[in-house]
Amino acid sequence: MTRPVPFVLLMLLVAFSPLAIDIFLPAVPAMADALAAPLPQVQATVAVFLLAMGLGQLLAGPLADRYGRRPLALSGVALYLAGSLMAAWANQIEVLWLARLLQGFGACAVVVAAMSGVRDSYGPERAGPIYSYLNGVICVVPALAPLLGGMLAALWDWRATFYFMAAYALLAGALVAWRLPETRPADTRSEGALVSWARYQPVLSHPVFQYHAGFIMLAMAVIIGYVSLAPVQLMVAMKQSPMAFSLWFGANAAINIAAAFAAPSIVARVGKRAALRLAIGLCLVAAIALLLLADLSHPAAFMGPVFISSIGFCFVFAVCGGSALAPFGERAGTASALLGLFQMTGASVLVGLVNLLPVAPVASLAVLMLLPLVWLGLARLNRAGHQQVQAAMVSVSDNAPAN
Repeated sequence: MTRPVPFVLLMLLVAFSPLAIDIFLPAVPAMADALAAPLPQVQATVAVFLLAMGLGQLLAGPLADRYGRRPLALSGVALYLAGSLMAAWANQIEVLWLARLLQGFGACAVVVAAMSGVRDSYGPERAGPIYSYLNGVICVVPALAPLLGGMLAALWDWRATFYFMAAYALLAGALVAWRLPETRPADTRSEGALVSWARYQPVLSHPVFQYHAGFIMLAMAVIIGYVSLAPVQLMVAMKQSPMAFSLWFGANAAINIAAAFAAPSIVARVGKRAALRLAIGLCLVAAIALLLLADLSHPAAFMGPVFISSIGFCFVFAVCGGSALAPFGERAGTASALLGLFQMTGASVLVGLVNLLPVAPVASLAVLMLLPLVWLGLARLNRAGHQQVQAAMVSVSDNAPAN
């Protein structure tokens, strides 16, 4: 039996993505000035990163199943390092976009390796709590990264944030090379073309995967919508300083941390179905509050509903992260990658589509918060698939009555 991946190493690996998203946010206005680029083009670097991270999953998952988790993680770290240095040296917005693509592909490989390692090391039942704990770790980064990024930008300039990412990649890469075991199971199915419908079809057609991946995608859409909107809403529309923005952003991250670490025990107590209904209810309350408070200019009118929705999506990750991958022990890398595709690219595309609606940006975020309720209703229309999902959600720790 292979050695499990040390949890500390998993923490380092999953931090690659949020670090690349959050650390430079306080410097977005300064980056626009330095590169002589419109503010929306600099904001688009978040979407570019997430798009690359999502699309890269189609290749990263099969690579993890064919060649192993460890080589994929090391390759991802190298790409991330190259992208970070390119971004630090960029003098044009187009070069920055290319750098963010490299960072996204690198982070994708690292995260697929980490999530596959979780499924390999802890099995389908223990994977759910581990994913929730890792989500709590991920939330530590948004709590600290904007503060760190603001200080780096103030002491030097915005390029220092990307040099920091390069240094992080070097440190994490050394630890991966030293301590990351190969956890790929011997019975992993890796034959055939790397990218083919035959490889993805068994996962994509499974009702359990469809149901839980849909909720993961919608929860991530709320996060992306919030992260994209928050700098403009707080620093431009509400005239908050970069430090004030970092404090509000960090407060939300602190709530995420507490909710993510509390969620597994609550899910075990009330059951997966009840916890998921609670998550949907919290998102509904957040959407209504956001719309009712839209005309107020105080940051709490925007961040208060965000706090509520953040607690909701922590329960979504605690229930759905492990449940989506539970049926796929023999192809965990491919299943993890497809889940990541929905989580990143699917959510990014969804945010883009919602932003096309003829409504204010805050109202668009409220629409995203309402979509989990819509998805639950659509899932119940497929009675056979929904019954299979409900049966799969019954576990040793889930004693809630069936719907």
